Amino acid sequence: MKIDVLVNGAAGNFLAPPELLSPNGFKTVIDIDLNGTFNMCRGAFAYLKESKGLIINISANLHYVGTLFQSHVSAAKAGVDALTLNLAAEWGKDGIRVNGIAPGPIGDTEGMKRLAPGEAGEKLMKQIPLGRFGKTEDIGMAALFLCTEAASYITGETMVVDGGHWFAKPPMVPREVVEKMMAASRS
Repeated sequence: MKIDVLVNGAAGNFLAPPELLSPNGFKTVIDIDLNGTFNMCRGAFAYLKESKGLIINISANLHYVGTLFQSHVSAAKAGVDALTLNLAAEWGKDGIRVNGIAPGPIGDTEGMKRLAPGEAGEKLMKQIPLGRFGKTEDIGMAALFLCTEAASYITGETMVVDGGHWFAKPPMVPREVVEKMMAASRS
């Protein structure tokens, strides 16, 4: 058997305030997202060492800021990012590159249907600087780039593919109010 690229994309996600999240619910997400990623990487190590291969771990952008009702997923994906960085440091000597992709909201996916249906999704889209949800193709193209010679010197990085979502905070005051305040201060 030969493995050139391993993509770890398992994810468990549901909305839950931490005080209502069961220990089993928390553990289950850690097991799926973090432990599953580690187990796949470890299981493929010998094959990837032989092929000088690449690992791409799918993470998320949730843990870059505090995200309500997502403490379990944020903890798991922060662990995936740390694992990505550490495996890149450990396995670089074996010719294995390890990188991550942190998608933001991707439209027309089961996750978006469950986590931001209807009006919540419309409100979320307005918070994305590029003004749209991502497409599955956006994530696929990021993965494809990481597989090319153009990315041969990239390891230990988690590429955020979210249209600017994680770093753009919604305004505290609507723009119209700010414009009125500015106009009033000029008078």
